[in-house]
Amino acid sequence: MEYDVVVVGAGPAGLSAAIRLKQLNANITVCVVEKGSEVGAHILSGAVFEPRALNELIPAWKESGAPLKTEVTQDNFLFYTSEKKSIKLPNFMIPKPTHNEGNFIVSMGNMCRWLADQAEQLEVDVYPGFAASEVVFNDDGSVKGIATGDMGIGHNGEQKPSYAQGMELHAKYTLFSEGCRGHLGKQLISHFDLDKDSDPQHYGIGIKEIWEIPAEQHQEGLVVHGLGWPLQESGSGGGAFLYHAEKNQVYIGLIADLNYSNPHMSPFEEFQRWKHHPDTSKYLKGGTRLSYGARAIIKGGLNSLPKMHFPGGLLIGCDAGTLNSVKIKGNHTAMKSGMLAAEAIAEVMIAPENAPADLTIFDDHFKNSWLYEELYKSRNFSGWMHKFPMLIGSAFVWIEQNLFAGKLPFTLRDTLPDHKALKPSSECKKLNYAKPDNVLSFDKASSVFMSNTNHEEDQPCHLRLKDQALPITYTLAAFDEPAQRYCPAGVYEVVENEDGSNRFQINAQNCVHCKTCDIKEPSQNINWVVPEGGGGPNYPNM
Repeated sequence: MEYDVVVVGAGPAGLSAAIRLKQLNANITVCVVEKGSEVGAHILSGAVFEPRALNELIPAWKESGAPLKTEVTQDNFLFYTSEKKSIKLPNFMIPKPTHNEGNFIVSMGNMCRWLADQAEQLEVDVYPGFAASEVVFNDDGSVKGIATGDMGIGHNGEQKPSYAQGMELHAKYTLFSEGCRGHLGKQLISHFDLDKDSDPQHYGIGIKEIWEIPAEQHQEGLVVHGLGWPLQESGSGGGAFLYHAEKNQVYIGLIADLNYSNPHMSPFEEFQRWKHHPDTSKYLKGGTRLSYGARAIIKGGLNSLPKMHFPGGLLIGCDAGTLNSVKIKGNHTAMKSGMLAAEAIAEVMIAPENAPADLTIFDDHFKNSWLYEELYKSRNFSGWMHKFPMLIGSAFVWIEQNLFAGKLPFTLRDTLPDHKALKPSSECKKLNYAKPDNVLSFDKASSVFMSNTNHEEDQPCHLRLKDQALPITYTLAAFDEPAQRYCPAGVYEVVENEDGSNRFQINAQNCVHCKTCDIKEPSQNINWVVPEGGGGPNYPNM
């Protein structure tokens, strides 16, 4: 199938690009492919949403029924000093960009469903349930488009009766907006050496639940962010959030930086611990857990941003890494990156026969935008937080943002990749986690069940080991196989055989597509590739 523009991924970046293209030139043909069973099925975000990009894209969003209903009314920041105590930080101690006046508590899954409806009204073709499995190239080496994966392939690689061949989608330009650690985006960065002038990318793992709580414990519009316990006990970075949305619901979660060093640390278990803190449990007591999910977060910022254009296409949103880590927000920046991509394409498509393969003009659009300004001001965040203890790093962030407005006359580099940060397990404190009480804390199996995750079991495993023996011969011996703990879905296990030997077991059907294994595995032995389209979580309101 031929289009002017193919967009891979129906997230905020991809859908904003599609909408903006049609606004600028209704004659440009655009399609969006999405690996989730429906638009929004794989979207997971906190989220406190800054409407700046949406105001530009669809000024009448309120009249058009955008699902932005809950404006932030109170903004609290806590420092958890122990498992029982915390200190509420006064507003003047919080970096200015972190404040949330004028922002909204939203479900980004529902937001993307609404954006998809806006795109379809402009005659964008949106195809959920189709996973872009490979990049298609022209003879000159430029990107020609993508191919969707075949359906109905058994685990042995043979065609089943349900077999359906994938299709190729060709375009003048292909926009890759797969989200953090995109399967094809990762390949393109390597193929075109797009990150040769960038710092290594940095990530976190975000784990989220939605709860319905008693009305007397609910404060619609309240936003709580926190640092310190429990992550600080293992020397890990990150923080927690608790957002009071509409209908007596709260969105809660923990983000653990993936540059942590103790291989015994489990982000999932740390999240369970945090829910027992009195400042969290007071809201959850008597409530009901409605949903669970997890997703990696790209947070290296401007210093880690690869070149976003290449012959035949662009990386946009979190596929490139446009999140503003000081604000703890990436949705408005992802949307803006998609809009800038659309504007660059529309500019050259005025004369399609002369349109260049490589959209170098995107750099001008980007560097003249508020998106670049935001990312420039927050460029040192990862360096401060990764190179210094949490309190010292936080103080430097405050000084840079509040006293210098993000314009210190130097750039702090952070050059250690997250997967190289682990220390041998023998050098680290063993962490013992309490069993879940099934009231506030839960196990991985019951949590994955609440994510509505489903994969066709008889298909090739989408979690590929480059070396089948390495988990036992190296990572188990050196790091006590950290995949058992960094995976928030119980995908990886070390199982003892009858003869007493160990084997590495992959429960791929549990995978919630968070991509943490692809990022944190110390030997970089695990390669995440797309399963059949429609597989994975089915988040209703994340």
